[in-house]
Amino acid sequence: MTREELAQYDGRDGRKAYVAVDDVIYDLTDSPRWQNGEHEGTHQAGQDLTQALRQARHVRAVLKNFPRVGYLDNEPGLSPQTARKANQLIFLFFLMIAALGAYLLLR
Repeated sequence: MTREELAQYDGRDGRKAYVAVDDVIYDLTDSPRWQNGEHEGTHQAGQDLTQALRQARHVRAVLKNFPRVGYLDNEPGLSPQTARKANQLIFLFFLMIAALGAYLLLR
């Protein structure tokens, strides 16, 4: 999800309340602490709150109680999750090539 798409989930007028933290998007709609998309007058849903919550370490433990609905795509191209999967596939490919090479050498 892009930042522009995330902004549409601001929790206002019946819309869902999503926030991004460390590139993971959480649905906070059902949280009583996020009424109308606002958290106690300090944070608004529909935003990447990674920097704002950097000092609040307890937040990551609290967020684990809410549904993950996607990942924040910070730049055009691969998302961090897609890049990680691509790297895993590349590693597997080279591992298979190395195994084949070892097989051919030891034959």
